[in-house]
Amino acid sequence: MRALARSEASAETVSARGAEPAKGDLADPDTIRTAADGCEYAFHAAAHLGEWGDPDEFERDNVVGTRNALTGARDARVRRFVHVGTEAALLAGEPLVNVTEDAPLRPDSKALYSSTKARAEQAVRSFNGGGFETVVVRPRLVWGPGDTTIVPSLKSAIEHKRFSWIGGGNHLTATRHVDNTVHGLVLGATMGRPGGVYFVTDG
Repeated sequence: MRALARSEASAETVSARGAEPAKGDLADPDTIRTAADGCEYAFHAAAHLGEWGDPDEFERDNVVGTRNALTGARDARVRRFVHVGTEAALLAGEPLVNVTEDAPLRPDSKALYSSTKARAEQAVRSFNGGGFETVVVRPRLVWGPGDTTIVPSLKSAIEHKRFSWIGGGNHLTATRHVDNTVHGLVLGATMGRPGGVYFVTDG
């Protein structure tokens, strides 16, 4: 098992988890190709997160970075590329209620994260073929041990009295434990249909 690492600190973390660190960066498809050499599967989970920010950074990391990852993995003759997508790629100002994998992507969304993740997913789908298989797996609000984003943010909001339940707590959402998310990604790699798109469900 090998994982891309941009810094020495990241490389040490990868090694401590029992994997082989490979020096590289999403900005350089050649380093990704080298890192992916000899691999059957590639999992792409890197993304620029946030509700707002610099449009160029979202474009660079989510769209260009995904294309570079695809190019590097394909050039390394990886058989299957599993992209960690998001339901946010379907969002453009209206609630998502009982949506399925067939719901249209919204690259026209005014939200930078949503629009760039939608375009990243379009790129992933377009690369499928010619012996290079791509699969999109969309987990929702992943949490679990080691979480540095979701749970700490909720905890901080509650402690600072900046949290409230939408609709009195009756507004439904979905969450995914990291173990279920990893299981879903592995299933996408080993059993998913080439070119397929899948939500991850708990249970």
